[in-house]
Amino acid sequence: MQTFYKALCGMLLCSSLVSCSNVQQESDSNVTELSENIRLNQVGFYPNAPKVAVVVGEQEGGAFYLKTPDLNETVFTGKLAETKAGEFSKRPTRVADFSEFNKAGAYVIEVPGVGHSYPFVIEENVHHDVAAAAIKGFYYQRVSTDLPEEYAGKWHRKAGHEKEDNHVLVHTSAATAQRPAGTVLSAPRGWYDAGDYNKYIVNSGITMGTLLSAYEDFPGYYKTLELNIPESGNPVPDLLDEVLWNLRWMLTMQDPSDGGVYHKLTNPAFDGMVMPAEAKNTRYVVQKGTGATLDFAAVMAQASRVYKNYNKKFPGLADSCLMAATKAWEWAQKNPDVVYDQDAMNKQFDPDITTGAYGDNDFSDEFTWAAAELYVTTNKDSYYTAVNMFPDEKMPLPSWGNVRLLGYYTLARHQDKLSPVAKKDFPKLQKRLVAFADNLMEGASDRSYRTVMGKSESDYIWGSSSVAANQGIALLQAYRLTSDKKYVQAALNNLDYLLGRNATGYSFVTGYGEKSTMNPHHRPSVADGIKEPVPGLLSGGTNAQANRQDNCATYTSEFADEMYTDDDCSYASNEIAINWNAPLVYLVGAIEALQQKAGLAGMIK
Repeated sequence: MQTFYKALCGMLLCSSLVSCSNVQQESDSNVTELSENIRLNQVGFYPNAPKVAVVVGEQEGGAFYLKTPDLNETVFTGKLAETKAGEFSKRPTRVADFSEFNKAGAYVIEVPGVGHSYPFVIEENVHHDVAAAAIKGFYYQRVSTDLPEEYAGKWHRKAGHEKEDNHVLVHTSAATAQRPAGTVLSAPRGWYDAGDYNKYIVNSGITMGTLLSAYEDFPGYYKTLELNIPESGNPVPDLLDEVLWNLRWMLTMQDPSDGGVYHKLTNPAFDGMVMPAEAKNTRYVVQKGTGATLDFAAVMAQASRVYKNYNKKFPGLADSCLMAATKAWEWAQKNPDVVYDQDAMNKQFDPDITTGAYGDNDFSDEFTWAAAELYVTTNKDSYYTAVNMFPDEKMPLPSWGNVRLLGYYTLARHQDKLSPVAKKDFPKLQKRLVAFADNLMEGASDRSYRTVMGKSESDYIWGSSSVAANQGIALLQAYRLTSDKKYVQAALNNLDYLLGRNATGYSFVTGYGEKSTMNPHHRPSVADGIKEPVPGLLSGGTNAQANRQDNCATYTSEFADEMYTDDDCSYASNEIAINWNAPLVYLVGAIEALQQKAGLAGMIK
């Protein structure tokens, strides 16, 4: 896609679209310039899918034009919708709907008196590159290995924590008779969690569950998607090769003497803005906890059934994963309420640990998820009946702190294999998942940006981009249960949100879109001396409380849907994280897979 954008720059008579905001073009004797007030998916659209842009600001006219990038040819003329005030800022907005137009090519939207949009394309497989890049983003987070130029391009770098993670100390909070404080462990590989260089089991839990679910739901698509990673070309899908890098690290985090799982592998404090190879502080495994152990159990049970299909390539892996899952489950049954309270821990043990806490004090959702995964993998009713699978009618959107729906998605995914004890509950589960999706969609067509995302201020939290992506997954789960195309369309609208159709005008995926995140809170992207950030990473996005959480001085708006700044100081709105990238992987990959299988013409219209 970047080659395409450079080609369009030439057509627009400027050397770089990134710096084209002041470039003027002659078109029918009118002066037209690039306007950031035309908000749309900056990557593009499928020929037979809905196509919507949002024009922000007072508009006297009523027409908009779809033009070739040189502005010389008008290929479609449309009428702007009536003005609607934004839900939070009350800024006037008007929708330009050009869904009728389906000819492949490169285009811009022009609005008289406003200007023209960033260029975009209409084509089949339009999000293929984003789908591949979102997974490749995990490759750039790999620990314990060099990233050579052959695979990493200009973002190549030396291995981080190659020695340090083979010499990890047991923290005093994690000490046992079998492994006293100071015991040296080897726990290499894994992914750096976010903009920092630590590795957390809880956040790996939802990340791995989401990625493995993407494969389980769309295996045919991922078997053909190549990422140019070192394992490419082997008999295993690249997605599963990448997931395996983190899976092997997770396996090292279980204490073999009792089955409990350490909460995280971490420095005592965050590193500075340095490259991974320059971060050499002592690393620790810290306190076992119920949340981490159950997340681990769920991931290992799911991984066991996925990698069982690749026993020839990975002999014994599936069995090892299932054994680890069952041992973790047994530990959690004996230790059902071990909370990771970092402040309390620091009052009792040294050294103090001040990195990401991922603390939780309600493990009912983790028990649900782990039980569901172990039940489906083993076909043993005892796992299903060990928990209250439906304690209430709530359907909380997945997050690292609430993973109940991951278990529900798994039960729905394997509905044909459910035993009688679970099958009797399935109609209730299906009804609730569909009702949840319907509730998400309520009012979306009437909102200023026509997206599910943005129903209330509560959508705009830390990591709100993952809220939009996880909403998309929930909608796609409803589609899989009902075959109703309205859910796919709503999910696609949320992808449009992530790629530019939002109140900030940013594409939140690094490297994709002409106004995309350029300065994420991500240590390698800050420290590597390269202007462009590592590609394929999803910025956390708009956060209604961001300016009070990180004290970054560059916020320009206090409205909930605009509270974002493309500045690496903004860890509250512009950090990246593996648990945010994972739902992006699912959302964009699922939409690509569905349009390849059925064609969006048959899938949506």
